[in-house]
Amino acid sequence: MCGIVAYVGPRDAVPVLTEGLTRLEYRGYDSAGLAVIARSGELKVRKAKGRIAELAAALPARFKGRTGIGHTRWATHGEPSDVNAHPHVSGPIAVVHNGIIENADELRAKLEADGVVLTSQTDSEVLAHLIARSGADEPEDAVREALSQVVGTYGIAVLDTRHPDVLVVARNGSPVVLGIGEKEMFAASDVAALVRYTRQVVHLDDGELATVRADGFRTSTLDARATSKKPSVIETDEAAYDAEGYTHFMRKEIHEQPAAVERALGGRLDDRFHTAHLGGLNLDPREARGVRRVKILGCGSAYYAGQVGAQLIEELARIPADAEPASEFRYRNPVVEPDTLYIAVSQSGETYDTLVAVQELRRKGGRVLGVVNAVGSAIARECDGGVYLHAGPEISVASTKAYTSTAVVFALLALHLGRIRDLSPADGRRIAAGLRALPGQITEILAQEDRIAALAADLATYRSMLFIGRVRGWPVAREGAQKLKEVSYVHAEAYPASELKHGPLALVSPELPTVAIVPDDELRDKNLSTLGEIRARKGRVVTVGHRDLGDDSLVVPKNEPELDPILLTIPLQLLAYHAAVALGHDVDKPRNLAKSVTVE
Repeated sequence: MCGIVAYVGPRDAVPVLTEGLTRLEYRGYDSAGLAVIARSGELKVRKAKGRIAELAAALPARFKGRTGIGHTRWATHGEPSDVNAHPHVSGPIAVVHNGIIENADELRAKLEADGVVLTSQTDSEVLAHLIARSGADEPEDAVREALSQVVGTYGIAVLDTRHPDVLVVARNGSPVVLGIGEKEMFAASDVAALVRYTRQVVHLDDGELATVRADGFRTSTLDARATSKKPSVIETDEAAYDAEGYTHFMRKEIHEQPAAVERALGGRLDDRFHTAHLGGLNLDPREARGVRRVKILGCGSAYYAGQVGAQLIEELARIPADAEPASEFRYRNPVVEPDTLYIAVSQSGETYDTLVAVQELRRKGGRVLGVVNAVGSAIARECDGGVYLHAGPEISVASTKAYTSTAVVFALLALHLGRIRDLSPADGRRIAAGLRALPGQITEILAQEDRIAALAADLATYRSMLFIGRVRGWPVAREGAQKLKEVSYVHAEAYPASELKHGPLALVSPELPTVAIVPDDELRDKNLSTLGEIRARKGRVVTVGHRDLGDDSLVVPKNEPELDPILLTIPLQLLAYHAAVALGHDVDKPRNLAKSVTVE
């Protein structure tokens, strides 16, 4: 969940590193550091607790070098501090590391028994000492020797003052991308750090190492077998990573949703057969008809989008479907069935829990599709096929446009599977028309922002909130509660509305507002009855639905019942955002969280 940037070439590395780390700060922001090799051959290191801007402002004017590495940290081992910040140094070696070394305690004990003094609490420091103690002549061989002793996940970049024009990077479970420049090379944990300098990138695979010089690179496995890599082109440009006048990326990304949905739909609706065309599935109609069950795996908002997707698939394709947290899936020794279609959902395509679930499924012969945003990401490469979201970069830690685009992609997949099976052309036409209406309807909801902001500022004064919904509204309630607690730190819980009287009703009081998802569907009367139970106990009610129901009502445009959950989520994003703003929080970088969760 941390950020890595590295550079080798003719220019001063420091501005490249600091600018790149600033773009990666959403991946970790409790401390940061840089290491460069000066022209004199001296290794210069600066690191500190806090944000990138503070570190950059404190750098001395003579802190320069043409080869360097940088890191922004999200703490796993050891509290945020100057000492625990990366890079870690041992003699001529400096290392930055993303991931977790699972046998770090064992390695520390061996090093200390040999007289090595470790100064930090981190698992990462052992890497620097292991590399420095290697007797190998070449830095890549020293890194290989060290990594052969390591159990765990890593994305690393290594400097060696004895080889000042060389970077060594390696990957296992944590992303590393090379950027190919003109007589200069870059490396990073995310393409966001590279787009200002190059559009040509190479994604390392797990168990792969790269030796990088200004004039090129070579890749190999950890047992020194050469590999061949073909560069790909970054889809987005530098402007996509700028806030473009918005105070926060989260608000920008909420407002980008009409365009993001347009991109998700682009070229994918087939008017001739009233279906969806998804060419990347690698699933022909005969295979699709053989699917007897769909299992969707994701974490956090991806999991909740998967719940929306499971309902869409059941309703439109009439295939039993459910969603499950990917973080739990492989630990229950799941039964992997040959006629089940598994779908892995991840905005970054690097979510570790989801990636290892995919790998477990592949090992057991399961067929896995990916629904991801990041082209060329690990999950995209591991899956048998899939669909890209094309939502564009999402910088705010709390997902908004990627969540919405994921739900739209699931609607396309459900339409595609349904038309292969028993969904009528008339229903296919109806769903396609509903999908085309979404961007304009989202724009209508965004026009209510001022009213939602005023309501959010009022609700932010409460310590806790309850979110409820039934059937289609249940995952909407879960995602709404997730957003609120992520960015405002207001405690929020979600329950199925039908379960309220089976326990949670005991919580209802004037001090606990309830946000109720109340679409105009077959369950509307039952939902209204539940609201009566809350009001009878003097609970404050906020409704999100298609009618003004009194109290605090947020009204959204009506679409097809199956697609309504996509629209019902948008006001809850704005509610969470403006509650966080009213409370003065750092909306894009909420405490204790990072964007891309690449550790267990």
